[in-house]
Amino acid sequence: MSLNRNEKAAVVKDVSAQVARAQTLALAEYRGLTVEHLNALRKQARERGVYLHVLKNTLARRAVTGTSFEVASGAMVGPLIYGFSEDAVAAAKVIADFAKGNDKLIVKGGAYAGKALDANGVKALAAIPSREVLIAQVAGLLKSPIQRLAGVLAALAEKKGAATA
Repeated sequence: MSLNRNEKAAVVKDVSAQVARAQTLALAEYRGLTVEHLNALRKQARERGVYLHVLKNTLARRAVTGTSFEVASGAMVGPLIYGFSEDAVAAAKVIADFAKGNDKLIVKGGAYAGKALDANGVKALAAIPSREVLIAQVAGLLKSPIQRLAGVLAALAEKKGAATA
């Protein structure tokens, strides 16, 4: 069932609103996926805050025109599912992780920071830890020297206490 002009304009407006907030675009070919698999993929996307939709390529190209995602227009060919995310790695991670477990979903490309990504680029982006994990790692690095200093001071205090007794 095709969309009329007003419905197409509404789709472009909705996708453009998502594009305005997004940092990352990930594209994947979904040919051969069952409805159950697509529903599982959509559920994972919702849980991670990813806008994931099957769109007509011409409407998607119109929605990204004039944005940093326009560089990915060349990859918008065939039956694609589009993932947009505000988190820099969420869209790539959802699609790449699902593709690992399902050979019918094929990562085609994407865009990040105004640069087009090929399939390997999307997979590399997906391998980067999430923002929360990176913050936890930095906090751990900051805590480590202080914790070591406290351990040394405690050992010195214990040694001094043992020497006086």
